[in-house]
Amino acid sequence: MLSSQEIISTYNKYVIGNYTRYPVAIVRGEKAEVWDAEGRRYIDFFPGWGCGLLGHCPQPIVEAVQKQVARLIHVPNTWYTEQQGEWAKKLSERSFGGQAFFCNSGAEANEAAIKLVRLHSPKGKYKIITFQGSFHGRTMGAVSATAQPKYHTGLEPLLAGFTYVPYGDINAVQNAIDDETAAIMIEPIQGEGGVRTPPEGFLQTLRQLCDSHKLLLIFDEVQTGCGRTGNWFAYQYYNVEPDIMTLAKAVAGGLAGAAMLARREVAPSLRPGMHASTYGGNPIAAAAGIATIDMIEKENLLQNATKIGELFISTLKEFKNETDLIQEIRGCGVMIGIELAAEGTQYVKACMDNGLLINCTHNNVLRLLPPMNLDEKTATEGLEILIDALRK
Repeated sequence: MLSSQEIISTYNKYVIGNYTRYPVAIVRGEKAEVWDAEGRRYIDFFPGWGCGLLGHCPQPIVEAVQKQVARLIHVPNTWYTEQQGEWAKKLSERSFGGQAFFCNSGAEANEAAIKLVRLHSPKGKYKIITFQGSFHGRTMGAVSATAQPKYHTGLEPLLAGFTYVPYGDINAVQNAIDDETAAIMIEPIQGEGGVRTPPEGFLQTLRQLCDSHKLLLIFDEVQTGCGRTGNWFAYQYYNVEPDIMTLAKAVAGGLAGAAMLARREVAPSLRPGMHASTYGGNPIAAAAGIATIDMIEKENLLQNATKIGELFISTLKEFKNETDLIQEIRGCGVMIGIELAAEGTQYVKACMDNGLLINCTHNNVLRLLPPMNLDEKTATEGLEILIDALRK
């Protein structure tokens, strides 16, 4: 086996350096743990950038993929497969009863949502209201929807038709609606924006505004969906239904897979020839997606996500009483943000040096997206490393 340095050397020579990478080469993973090329173990509280909601190499997904890959790898969407239809059914039955379009990533799912809004809305209506601090993806449409200037630099001109307003400011939303507005697009809980939860009643009021102005309401649940909040989808936590919902990251158990779900009255506007995804809903991703849903239900992981999330929040709040470093702790289920009174990357490094992988977003928010099947022993071990790093 190659050493970490040998692997990194190959990257430096042959891979475009558009990612800032840590000097660690991961070679194996299991549940909430990974090992590098030198055999060092790390607890992973940020598996797969949120894709690893079931941890690394969950056995039911591994078995489903192994079985499927020996039978059928890829079929174009000009044909039918049992797996794609079953995956759509399972997602629909656990959400608001809509129909699914499958693709490969959150950005693609959000592109599909943007297209569907324009195709479904009356002529002249095309604008979408989005929120400061949002993140919707890296394609031109999705990055135009993302209301963070740092992601726009060098890519201008952006796609026209997006109006940015402050997150949680209902008056700003009302003032932004005009005769050309077609939809409102929001993450029920902002992820990259700092794990920001909405003010009480905010999502409900957005639903009311959309109903009264005949707008579509889009929930980007790429990060919050599939059980991360302790409910199948975050909108269920707030008891508000969207017209369109986008999913990715954990939806296929860590494999590349994504979906856009739309209400049955809206979905037909995405008519043949208007949008497509060659690999979208392929048999392997679909088999993994089906196995993901089955595993969550068979192992009662929605309940475990709530329980583990409560352990994280209570432990961190207890430590917060000892220090002025932590300004706020927020989140839901196994989606947790720790806002610091200091820049956060130094603590990410300190944790990594001591065998724990976490993330920093929005400059000063430590973001934890641990797997929903995390056990209390590993959770406590990782929290001890994190608190020790913050204390020192």
